[in-house]
Amino acid sequence: MKKTYNIEVDCANCANLMEDAAKKTAGVKDCTVNFMTQKMIVEFEEGENDTKVMKQVLKNCKKVEDDCDIEL
Repeated sequence: MKKTYNIEVDCANCANLMEDAAKKTAGVKDCTVNFMTQKMIVEFEEGENDTKVMKQVLKNCKKVEDDCDIEL
C-alpha cells in the first residue's frame, strides 16, 4: 500500500536525509521525499499498520531535522 503525506522540509539535502531515515524504519518498503512538492510517498510492507509506522517515521525524521512536520 502506498500513501502520500504533506511534509514540511526546508531544503533538498534535508529531504534526502529524511527519505533515508524513513526507508530505514521498520514497516516501510520504500519512500520518496520530494522537496519541490513538499510530499512524502511511503510504500508500506504488507500487513503493516500505516498509522503506527508513520509515527515512527516522524520520530526518525525528527532526528534528522527536529522541526520537520508530516501531516499524518
